Amino acid sequence: MTTLQLPLDSASASGRLRDSARPVRVEVHSGVALEKRIPEWETFLLKAEETPLSMHPGWLKVLRRGLGHEPYCLEATEGDSIRGILPLAFVHSWLFGRFLVSLPYLNYGGPIADDAEVSTLLVDEAVALADKLNVRYLELRDTKALDHPALPNQLTTKVHMRLPLADSSDAMWKKLDAKVRNQVRKGQKSDLQVAWGGWDLLPEFYAVFARNMRDLGTPVYGKKLFASIFETFPERAEFCVVRQGKQPVAAALLLHGWNVTEVPSASSLRQFNNTNANMLMYWHLLQRSIERKQRVFDFGRSSADGPTYRFKKQWGALPSPAVWQYYLRKGDINAMRPDNGKFGTMIRLWKRLPVFLTRWIGPRLVRGIP
Repeated sequence: MTTLQLPLDSASASGRLRDSARPVRVEVHSGVALEKRIPEWETFLLKAEETPLSMHPGWLKVLRRGLGHEPYCLEATEGDSIRGILPLAFVHSWLFGRFLVSLPYLNYGGPIADDAEVSTLLVDEAVALADKLNVRYLELRDTKALDHPALPNQLTTKVHMRLPLADSSDAMWKKLDAKVRNQVRKGQKSDLQVAWGGWDLLPEFYAVFARNMRDLGTPVYGKKLFASIFETFPERAEFCVVRQGKQPVAAALLLHGWNVTEVPSASSLRQFNNTNANMLMYWHLLQRSIERKQRVFDFGRSSADGPTYRFKKQWGALPSPAVWQYYLRKGDINAMRPDNGKFGTMIRLWKRLPVFLTRWIGPRLVRGIP
């Protein structure tokens, strides 16, 4: 399949005949111009009964504005009908190199298509785009493996932790383990206040988030990313902040999709662990999701049997597959993994930096990490 050289704000198309006489046409949308197609892609996406907000093509706009990535979306059509899409972000920096990812920051990506044949066509075009952009690899974050000759490399060490929600908070409370209920009650007795909001809570959320990321030895995303999320999804994103007095001690970003609520970013301050603020917050996150009539709460991805896996499992969350597939052009798919040994010294040094310095340096670094 031939792909034309693309300027930043343009589209190219190529087609392949299926068994019928009608071609499936794959078009490459890029830059600001692709944003005009987002409403049409949303309509296609919402044919599914259950759709996390992180699968919404509006994230291409978020990633462009919030992280400076160059967005692409591959669209497969047959006649006037959309058959599939594959959102991609071109991540590049002088320090880490060039990558094509579906999608950075988020838990879900890869082709969304009517059938496997259309998915194959979309991946064909993504491979061609990866070659043209001269990336180290193409990364597709999916829930199941796609059988494609260009994708022999994959990681399956992570799982999505998902909890089926009850119809009411009372019913949900009864389903929780007695130990979890006891920890939530301790949080309720710890003189903590829970606040909900949007832009107004960004400073408090970010204060907790940046401190926790520093403690973990991880570069923090910039405020601009979270501001872009609220600008794009004002009715579907919200912050939860837990305070002790005027001090924010735990905070989370909640994304409400269609029958699914996700928490892509959540943090708590370690020195307040004895208050059970984090347990209290997560109980409120579940309650909020039930109020929104959601069916599933997605805790996000975790390493199987790791600490965050066990934290989510205690709430009753069940693992579901997370399959990351790679078209590898250069190097190693593990080269940018945080558990790669080469980052050990950097992580230890990062933990010793003042928080204000990590808030300045971190966003400049993390935007280049796929």
